[in-house]
Amino acid sequence: MSRASPFSHPFLLGFDEIEQALDRAAKAASDGYPPYNIERIPREGNEPERLRIVLALAGFTREQLEITLEENQLVIRGRQVEDKTRQFLHRGIAARQFQRSFLLADGMEVLGADLSNGLLSVDLARPDAERIVRKIEISARS
Repeated sequence: MSRASPFSHPFLLGFDEIEQALDRAAKAASDGYPPYNIERIPREGNEPERLRIVLALAGFTREQLEITLEENQLVIRGRQVEDKTRQFLHRGIAARQFQRSFLLADGMEVLGADLSNGLLSVDLARPDAERIVRKIEISARS
């Protein structure tokens, strides 16, 4: 039995990748660690609109973080190694690893990343889409 998809309509050709992206996003949303915000930064002058992803990463250093762009997917990974020499009377901050993925639209650019005061900020630019109108010639077949 196959499930009905809103993208299976005959007028929606080539949208199967969007359906797969929505499925991946739904699976990734179930993991709440690390918490994050996504901010829209208004355009200034000729600059395109920007987005900023901010992750709360208390206790992580730059060396313990990795940010990669794999096709259109921004992947942020963190790995802390537990220090066996420390003795805790109470342990409320766990040393753990994580992977958080964000699917980016075509044309999105990663401008850079900054780690400050336990917050990792990743800036993205959304360039203005060009409106393309192209006339298609109709050929005659004999």
